[in-house]
Amino acid sequence: MWGAAAVMAMGCVAPALAFDGPRPPEAAAPLPVPPAISFKSVKDAFRSGIRNYNAGDKRGAVQALEYAATKGHTPALWKLGRMYADGDGVVHDDLKAFEYFSKVADEYADESPYSPDARFVASAFTALGGYFLEGIPNTYVKPDVQRAVDLFRYSASFYGDPNAQYDLGRLYLDGQGLPKDPRQAARWLNLAAEKGHHQAQALLGHLLVTGEGVPRQRARGLMWLTMAREAADPDKDEWIIELHEKDFAAASESDRQAALTFLEGYLKRNQ
Repeated sequence: MWGAAAVMAMGCVAPALAFDGPRPPEAAAPLPVPPAISFKSVKDAFRSGIRNYNAGDKRGAVQALEYAATKGHTPALWKLGRMYADGDGVVHDDLKAFEYFSKVADEYADESPYSPDARFVASAFTALGGYFLEGIPNTYVKPDVQRAVDLFRYSASFYGDPNAQYDLGRLYLDGQGLPKDPRQAARWLNLAAEKGHHQAQALLGHLLVTGEGVPRQRARGLMWLTMAREAADPDKDEWIIELHEKDFAAASESDRQAALTFLEGYLKRNQ
């Protein structure tokens, strides 16, 4: 995790989210005002929202979370953003998700990386990076790769967010918005992989097996691929399973045995 002083020294400051020129009317809309519901406090509203969510009452969850969100409660803003981004109990709406994440990033960009709310702020920056990378069709949010890079870098460096570190690694691998640089890609992927990010483990493992732009370390690469394969969701991570099968099929028996030794040592060190 990077300290604030180290980040300032490297020139990493919170990216500005202000848009050039006037915003379209829908962009300036305030957060929805929830129905009048009695809560003892903002925290009570948030806890009620989470209880309702876990009980399957998504409508009640949204009402309580919106109440907390209008009071600037960071986790409530983030949770609503995630629900709209995923279509989880609400109609999928990327623009609403973008607005909730933007409010978190705009108001809490200087949140300490050691704050209890830091993970929500980091996740919001990373989510915004993803939206700027692709844009949101038929809205004012247009693709802006450089802004996406800035957001990913801030979240990855200041907050040490593994998702942002993975996204930076992919951009360096593809040369998208950044010079193509496998060594920098490996650096960021390794940071995420060490935190258990299985997609990063898969990409890092394949990179080390092939040695494309980095020193080849077949056995260590197979170790990361094994860890990624164990954590992969068969329905969502078919590419990880395919990479694992392909690289293991091409590996020698000695590399496979060495990978197992590396894996046993890694797991023992990280128990």
